[in-house]
Amino acid sequence: MMNFREELTIGLVQQHNTASLEANRRRSEAGIRDCVARGAQVVALSELHGSLYFCQTEDVRQFELAEPVPGPSTQFFGALAAELQVVLVCSLFERRAAGLYHNTAVVFDRDGRIAGKYRKMHIPDDPAFYEKFYFTPGDLGYTPVPTSAGNIGVLVCWDQWFPEAARLMAMNGADLLLYPTAIGWDMTEPADERRRQLDAWHTIQRAHAIANGIPVAAINRVGMEAAPAETDGSGIHFWGGSFVCGQQGEMLAEAPTDAEQNIVVTVDLARTETVRRIWPFFRDRRADSYAALTQKFGK
Repeated sequence: MMNFREELTIGLVQQHNTASLEANRRRSEAGIRDCVARGAQVVALSELHGSLYFCQTEDVRQFELAEPVPGPSTQFFGALAAELQVVLVCSLFERRAAGLYHNTAVVFDRDGRIAGKYRKMHIPDDPAFYEKFYFTPGDLGYTPVPTSAGNIGVLVCWDQWFPEAARLMAMNGADLLLYPTAIGWDMTEPADERRRQLDAWHTIQRAHAIANGIPVAAINRVGMEAAPAETDGSGIHFWGGSFVCGQQGEMLAEAPTDAEQNIVVTVDLARTETVRRIWPFFRDRRADSYAALTQKFGK
């Protein structure tokens, strides 16, 4: 029989957010409770799940959403993790100091304590995703968080497009990669372009599973969030599509693009050893030839 570290049941809460912080929190709580009732040992929420996605515009008033760690949100979700005896991965707008803010994922162990945190390293600055206005790039590196459920390699949203981040998490001992996410469509774009974007999103993360021989879970928010009235933006339709894949990129579960859903799926962590034996990428890496990766671009 497998032990706790070898067979792991993961829950993902794909939710739609509103302007009500209290309603969002209660929706998250309900999703967490549902996942645990269905056997989840680790439950993850999407990126910045406490509020609407405020980065659609640059507005200094939105800094009022930030909070310290520890703080009100960590107190609430820590108590919930302890009550349910579940490892919980949450996301928040961290106020580190006056004028210094991060996009931070916090991991709670089954006893409710903060097991560790990860500060988003790659910060986008694109139309409707003006995150550089709000967030300082992380400074905690690519270090998995050790928990009673294993070593969780948490990365956040834009990080998911960078194979270097996934590789370093795996090299540092992650048992799985977990990506809290807030990504969606500009609905003025044609349908075929929207499909290509979603396919690329799935493909790049499944590739991280394959290249590193570990499971990957991505949890995205879902639903339409209108652009602020003072902008000319069309808003973002967050495409959901949360999923879990195995060590060879095989899809184990996938949520819809247009509805809330809680995914609960069991992954076999022991397969990492088997897969890495037949695909020994770590054995054959030519680390001595990769120095140029530390440069911004090639010759």
